[in-house]
Amino acid sequence: MKDLFFVARIKETARLVGTPLAFARTPEDLKAAVAEAPDLLIVDLTTNGWDYEAFFAVLDGVTPRPAVLGFTTHALAKTTQPLHGRCTRVVTKETLTQELPELLKSGVAA
Repeated sequence: MKDLFFVARIKETARLVGTPLAFARTPEDLKAAVAEAPDLLIVDLTTNGWDYEAFFAVLDGVTPRPAVLGFTTHALAKTTQPLHGRCTRVVTKETLTQELPELLKSGVAA
């Protein structure tokens, strides 16, 4: 995620609900995080320059595949549309903010 304020908000919400959290900024970070068998991955689909093919390639061989919650903005929803099918669920940043505590506690239904 490129928005450091939003990263801080997610960290604080995770702390408040008692959910462990890790951030992956590279495919190598993601491989390490996936090795811990997370229930949920939250992906900012609006990050310029992020290699989404490499990100999803890491997940291709993972069994069971963790749920992937992608988020976008209303303005970029059409641009990020090709990535939506690779996520379990895609929401706007506003929806993510509203549902974050419950999502961190319960995850995303596949």
